[in-house]
Amino acid sequence: QVQLVETGGGLVQAGGSLRLSCAASGRTFSNYYMGWFRQAPGKEREFIAAIRSNDGRTYSGNSAKGRFTISRDNAKNTVYLQMNSLRPEDTAVYYCAARPLLYGLGTRDYEYDYWGQGTQVTVSS
Repeated sequence: QVQLVETGGGLVQAGGSLRLSCAASGRTFSNYYMGWFRQAPGKEREFIAAIRSNDGRTYSGNSAKGRFTISRDNAKNTVYLQMNSLRPEDTAVYYCAARPLLYGLGTRDYEYDYWGQGTQVTVSS
């Protein structure tokens, strides 16, 4: 079992930045892909980015490219999502998730076994 807790959400003006954190506990952090997803009201959950915790290789979805960066600190069992140049359409609940490495990279929400509770990000215009 893996427990995930996201922090760092909030209200920010368009063009601003936020850094989300996801602290993991319960199992060996380096044995997982860690992913970030988001879900806006009335929309499906969307893949943002993932990182392979053992070597730091990253994968980005279309919504992340050029503005969002995923990273991790294995000593702290924490994965981060740095979000720059935020837009009102980035408003959503942001979730982190974990998927065992042996299953390979996942970009769909149903491919991840463990989820945090989510953190709200609101971008005002």
